[in-house]
Amino acid sequence: MATSIFKTNPVSLAKLLEQCHVGELQLPDFQRSWVWDEERIRSLIASISRSFPVGALMTLETGGSVNFKPRPVEGAHPSASQVTPKELLLDGQQRMTSLYQATLRNQVMLTQTPKGKRVKRWFYIDIVRALDPNVDRDEAIVSVPEDRVVRSNFDRTIDLDLSTPEKEIANKLFPLSRLFDWSGWQATYTTYMTPSLQQGDLTLLNDLNGIWARFKEEIVDAFLNYQVPVITLDQSSSKEAVCTVFEKVNTGGKPLDAFELITAMYAADGYELRKDWYGTHEHSGRVDRFAHMLRLPDATKGILADVSSTDFLHVISLFHTQELRQRAEQDGKPGASLPQITGNRAALLSLPLDAYIRYQTLAEEGFRRAAKFLYRLRIYRVFDLPYQAQVTALAAILARVGDDWEHAGNTARLVQWYWCGVFGELYGSTVETRVARDFVDVPRWLNGGPEPTTVTESTFRADRLKTMRMRLSAAYKGVNALLMSEGAQDFRTGQEFDHTIFLGEGVDIHHIFPQKWCTDHGISPDVFNSIINKTPLSYKTNRIIGGVAPSVYLAALERGNRDNPPIDPADLDRYLRGHLIDPTLIRADDFEGFVRDRQQQLIDLIARATGKQVVAEQTPAWDASDEGEVDLEERTDAVEAELTLSA
Repeated sequence: MATSIFKTNPVSLAKLLEQCHVGELQLPDFQRSWVWDEERIRSLIASISRSFPVGALMTLETGGSVNFKPRPVEGAHPSASQVTPKELLLDGQQRMTSLYQATLRNQVMLTQTPKGKRVKRWFYIDIVRALDPNVDRDEAIVSVPEDRVVRSNFDRTIDLDLSTPEKEIANKLFPLSRLFDWSGWQATYTTYMTPSLQQGDLTLLNDLNGIWARFKEEIVDAFLNYQVPVITLDQSSSKEAVCTVFEKVNTGGKPLDAFELITAMYAADGYELRKDWYGTHEHSGRVDRFAHMLRLPDATKGILADVSSTDFLHVISLFHTQELRQRAEQDGKPGASLPQITGNRAALLSLPLDAYIRYQTLAEEGFRRAAKFLYRLRIYRVFDLPYQAQVTALAAILARVGDDWEHAGNTARLVQWYWCGVFGELYGSTVETRVARDFVDVPRWLNGGPEPTTVTESTFRADRLKTMRMRLSAAYKGVNALLMSEGAQDFRTGQEFDHTIFLGEGVDIHHIFPQKWCTDHGISPDVFNSIINKTPLSYKTNRIIGGVAPSVYLAALERGNRDNPPIDPADLDRYLRGHLIDPTLIRADDFEGFVRDRQQQLIDLIARATGKQVVAEQTPAWDASDEGEVDLEERTDAVEAELTLSA
């Protein structure tokens, strides 16, 4: 029978807050800063005041194999940082920090408005409103500025003054900061009330014996007796178990990832992993390590901007697990017991600090080479990447191959491998396994070994072109990049789409037979929106195309206008052929002939790029089963059809 690694027990809120105060309960270093706004804090306080559930907490017992660097809850007593915690709070940081700062800490709390403005607030309970069953409890929770004076937004007159205990009592507003000091508050109240009682003020006496007693019984005791369900992971919990359980339990906020767990583990050894990823100014913008690496002029970010911290660790893990496997082989261990080469989460969570330090520079260089490789293929924007996951595999391969990747024969094979992954659509699932295989197989192939499985398993059906209508498809993006990398030139300028032209001229993928013309001629969107009828063009060229027949816009291009010089028909025909467009068919506005011819030319292009024979068409009829949503360039072209530049 499997042994449970956790237990669930109710723990009093008062005890949990006291543990936060003295440092017995702390946070692991991966937990993010406390960011709750005052509206959520008010709602949390209101729920507890009514004894409503506010969710379970999850903690981890310290002293086990999972060694995280701890840090006290924000605002805890300074001595808390010197205490070795008994437990770490994995889930519930914002709830516990909010409650601790609003109650037990007894200091003004730094929070923010719903719009994100940082403010300092004290929280109160309006006693009369809290005891009124017809008032929403949230409305009975009041927040006031640091000086405890609420002023009008218009003339700055004082609307509410709680700057002294006497004024708090007179306004029947109870400070949350005295919640766990009820006896002390009673003494303050009695001191204030005694002179009035000595004068025989029966109204105040009734307040003392009535409203305040009711408030203590119905509201204060709800906090004092409140029990929080706590899931505690014991010391035997593995790193992977901690990560998995956290993700299953945590339903709010950004999911925990391996990078954050590793950050906390390395921090226990004195290593600041966050600085490697975000730099020394982590909190002023939080720029990721690769956000601007090899960023092209005119580009807002580099091609590696979406490479995540776990992608980076993935590459390092591949090298580390390869090293472990090689050691095992040298020790003569049988094949069945050899460690796997992998970058899965379990491997990431087992990545020792010395391996990270040893391989991080190599991994970074792999990503740098990957960016150069992608630019060679005319992929300039993250938006146009067929598969983000394939970038990780590419970086790992290039890190392993080194400068040899630029040798002509190796480059040609890497290009073939890349297009096989794209047009075989192989990086959409089982990514971890494929990345590991390619990390091993591709370098071996470059050294004369067998083809990698990404090449051998890649297949492309001829009729797939008919169903590719949106950028969601990796192969759709691949066709666009492949046309540019094969030397396609802009219809208007005759310029190839290097990064200067691509970014400076607003190049994007557009219809060849315009959307408006197709609609006017009764052609189905399922047909004219396919990649067969699209090609990369500059913004200005697409404006000239507008919504008219190809024969019309080609004639306009040839004539030129005050902004565009005339184009020789022979040159324009050459530009068209570079896009795999038959000039005779398009000049005759022969849509059906154009589609048949260009489909075959694109098939031949993909076959050359992948080195694989394209599977014959199985469903000649067009269908709308794949991508029915209107794509970005369809909306753009529809607008530009109304803005056609005059010739």
